[in-house]
Amino acid sequence: MVRFSSITIMFLLFIASSYAAKIVNLHTICKKTQNPSFCSTFLKSRPRSVHGDLVSLAKYSIEDAHAKITNTINLINKLIVRSRNNAEKSHYLSCSLDFTEALDDIEEAQGFIESGEYQGLYEDAESIREVIPDCLNGAYGNPSFDDNSLLPKYAHDVEKVAEIILAISNILRH
Repeated sequence: MVRFSSITIMFLLFIASSYAAKIVNLHTICKKTQNPSFCSTFLKSRPRSVHGDLVSLAKYSIEDAHAKITNTINLINKLIVRSRNNAEKSHYLSCSLDFTEALDDIEEAQGFIESGEYQGLYEDAESIREVIPDCLNGAYGNPSFDDNSLLPKYAHDVEKVAEIILAISNILRH
């Protein structure tokens, strides 16, 4: 009887551990980003309601990225209206397309984290990281543009959070 109880307990512990939330040290996540200091500060600043497991950290990061992308699109729309010449307007219109794509990606990422499809989450985070340089450095035949607005700062903030999502999703998918 004791042996049966021991086997049952071991089996239940095994099952429970396989469903446990995956928790990783913040240093493990942040060392995979280009700006570990920002990553650490960002993840430590999360509200108490956000737990320390990877899925919760990913959800928190996705929500923050969504807000940052939305704010960036709002800024770009204002910059388009205020454009002083065709080159400036063309630059902002191109960035608008890039950040609209990023918004689609982050919204898709929200679905992937909910369904546990971490490869899709990884691909969306990578896609967001790739469109930002397109906006800032010029792409698709558009020359680079010396932008003195707040757009480069907003874009880099989105990029840093996307890197955190990328690092978390990379751990989750393995």
